[in-house]
Amino acid sequence: MKSCAIVLLNYNGETVLPTFLPSVVKHSVHDLWLIDNASTDGSLDYVRKEFPAVGLLPLEKNHGFTGGYNYGLERLRGQYAHFILINTDLEVTAGWDQGLVDFLQKKKRYAAVQPKVLSWKDRSTFDHAGAGGGYIDALGYPYCRGRIWNHLEQDQGQYDDSVEVDWASGACLAICANDFFNQQGFDNQFFAHMEEIDLCWRLRQVERKIGYLGSVTVYHLGGGTLGRSSPQKLYLNIRNSLLMLYKNSSRSQFAWAFMLKALLEGAAACTFFLKGQPKLAQAIISGYLNFGKTKKHRKNQSHSKRMASSLGPIKILAVPTLLRRVKKFTEL
Repeated sequence: MKSCAIVLLNYNGETVLPTFLPSVVKHSVHDLWLIDNASTDGSLDYVRKEFPAVGLLPLEKNHGFTGGYNYGLERLRGQYAHFILINTDLEVTAGWDQGLVDFLQKKKRYAAVQPKVLSWKDRSTFDHAGAGGGYIDALGYPYCRGRIWNHLEQDQGQYDDSVEVDWASGACLAICANDFFNQQGFDNQFFAHMEEIDLCWRLRQVERKIGYLGSVTVYHLGGGTLGRSSPQKLYLNIRNSLLMLYKNSSRSQFAWAFMLKALLEGAAACTFFLKGQPKLAQAIISGYLNFGKTKKHRKNQSHSKRMASSLGPIKILAVPTLLRRVKKFTEL
């Protein structure tokens, strides 16, 4: 069995692959694979022509982020001890892959780890996806060292350490293959967005740790498939946050979290309507309606007996950020 496979998931990435794939090929020592979600552009032809050493795993249709990785990695089961899952819009640096693999090989209690994720557009700023390591509050809202809501900190070396976190970013996620398959991978119901947080939550429930390694840096473009102001992305985040809470918390915990989230997100929907942004308001409403439909298909899913408590410094992110206008992790 080989040590590691670096696996990219592609869907119509013809515009980003020429910019980002060369750095991955140049700086990686482990095998490279590309799962393709039935792209209709010329991205597969580009990879075949320019980087024939990259293995291709074409799928018959677009299964989203969750299904794409689940089906693609299943074809690699038993061949590698670790996977590094990366977005196609990620630029890496020398020694990046070996640094992440070394971390997992030395720290046997850790199932997954992410590097420091900076913005590709502004390399002095943390990226939205993972930043300096991810945490989650009691209402299912994710936040990071270096990113609170949409406020991004400047990188001044403040998160160059190595710490245990609640979740690792799907933009660059190194994970032990056995842990991934033992959890049946990502939940296909998510399709995209927050699926890595759900997976990390499930891993922590079985006493596996999630890490952050600040000595490794990558640069992420972000927003390539769905922009941060996209109604579809907002819908997925609303629905998937509820689904994640429902799956991973007790009935009583979910009940009070649901009520508080409904109040906060209902107020947000009203604000979007008043600002003349009805599509964003509708995205929130649709997220709740479709969550109701989704959870009915999980009758055989019992709530976890062991709860993984957050490692973050706060219970409810909205309290310091809305009442005290906190924007930095160190101020929480």
